[in-house]
Amino acid sequence: MSAMHKHHIPCLLWPFAMLWHLLAAIVGLTGRFIAMILGLVFICVGVIVSLTLIGAIVGIPMAFIGLLLFLKGIF
Repeated sequence: MSAMHKHHIPCLLWPFAMLWHLLAAIVGLTGRFIAMILGLVFICVGVIVSLTLIGAIVGIPMAFIGLLLFLKGIF
């Protein structure tokens, strides 16, 4: 964390910043290509799970995290 610049993050954006840092750690550990594949898998599984009303509670966040993981792998 010493290489990162410390910025003030507003309280409402803190969960999104922590999610982005978690995804950055996953990409750092697995590599970009594996992270992109894992992101695509999360998107596909999230869409399939969200086809039911009960599964949408889990499927939509899973697809969103997969999309963020895929984007973090690209950039």
